[in-house]
Amino acid sequence: MDCVKAAALLKGSLCLRLLLFIIWVSNFLDVIAEKLPPTSRLVSLPSSGIFEPIEISPSVLPHYPFPGKALPPMYPSFPKTYKPVLTGRCPFNFSSISSIMDKTASDCSQLLAPLVGNVICCPQFGSSLHIFQGHYTKNSDSLVLQNTTADDCFSDIMEVLASRGANGSVPAMCSMKSSNLTGGSCPVKDLNTFEKTVNTSKLLEACSVIDPLKECCRSVCQPAIVEAAFQVSSSQSVVGENMEAGISTHVDVLNDCKGVVYSWLSRKLPSEAADSSFRILAACKVNKVCPLEFKQPVEVIKACRNVAAPSPSCCSSLNSYIAGVQKQMLITNRQAIICASVFGSMLRKSGILTDVYELCDVDLKDFSLQAYGEEGCLLRSLPADVVYDNSSGFSFTCDLSDNIVAPWPSSSSMSSFSLCAPEMSLPALPTSETEYPGCNGYGVVLDVVLIIVFVLFIVPLNDY
Repeated sequence: MDCVKAAALLKGSLCLRLLLFIIWVSNFLDVIAEKLPPTSRLVSLPSSGIFEPIEISPSVLPHYPFPGKALPPMYPSFPKTYKPVLTGRCPFNFSSISSIMDKTASDCSQLLAPLVGNVICCPQFGSSLHIFQGHYTKNSDSLVLQNTTADDCFSDIMEVLASRGANGSVPAMCSMKSSNLTGGSCPVKDLNTFEKTVNTSKLLEACSVIDPLKECCRSVCQPAIVEAAFQVSSSQSVVGENMEAGISTHVDVLNDCKGVVYSWLSRKLPSEAADSSFRILAACKVNKVCPLEFKQPVEVIKACRNVAAPSPSCCSSLNSYIAGVQKQMLITNRQAIICASVFGSMLRKSGILTDVYELCDVDLKDFSLQAYGEEGCLLRSLPADVVYDNSSGFSFTCDLSDNIVAPWPSSSSMSSFSLCAPEMSLPALPTSETEYPGCNGYGVVLDVVLIIVFVLFIVPLNDY
């Protein structure tokens, strides 16, 4: 009986600390979620008039409801073979990386690219450019393309992707252009100098196989790439170059040299292995930042500044504001907790000190794309792809923990925010001095059991 009482007393504090703990181990939960019974539900994307209802986890969009009849224009129909109108000036056989091009076209499809660009499309598009650059230069001493060739080949890449149904605005959306293939201001662009300057065996060992569950917080490949880029960016062995770094900032040079490092890795790794590694690195990057834009919440501040209890006017204003934000895109579970904290910090700076997320039942999923304001989807933090097949349409997987309450920040500052332990600050677990009588010293075990129960039962039930 004493243990039951202890569990009841711990419940309130656990609800507060389980959120950060679960997000921290979200990569592990992704694995668990795959093994759980499916929690399918029919929802629709925002009322643009072109989507039929989609099924999430697994999700499907769009599925044409009239088989046997011609597909209307808004439903994608991909050719079985490439039919791009190429420039003819890019001497490259794209069939050598056809699987990568197919994946990129699917991840950046016309309909979904604006909604999943930050998390799925742009990371895959960037990876495909790295892999193309490595394959193009594989039989030469150069690690980059000349400017004119880069322009022609970039045009052909987009033509090939468009022939597979990709959105033509991907380069602008992902801030990528043909110059990404040229090495820019990096002073080392040839294979021989690169391999004399860099410890290539160390680089290859660090990035050949990346652990997606550890890389983002206990990096192995990322520092190896930065070290290699720094070594070549500091090189004075520039043959036939005008030392463009002199008119560039060191950050620009370092970033350009990272592109050269990626090109070298693409030459050494099989395409699929390179793509997997590059996508994990991209996931580490995008999950550190909230991609949503928050305008000054004037009405929310006015309605919620002095509330201490649930207020219809405050909650109405808050929900209306978030409803506008959530239309921007689909985001991951990790991005959602950062976005909630960013917006909460804005509110705290404006004088709202009460946890209005709790007062107004604001969940993590409320910061991601919704359907009719009722159903939402948080993408998993692990790299994911959009899948297309002729029978089911597009599909992607949603995280199962989307009904967790949004975290209210402890201060208005985001400078020290981290999702990685031990950097992140978690509330202390019970010690021997705080254990409850009759529990025989199992306070910590009780916390762990409650966490497991929360993950395996409460979260899935909230999805129904």
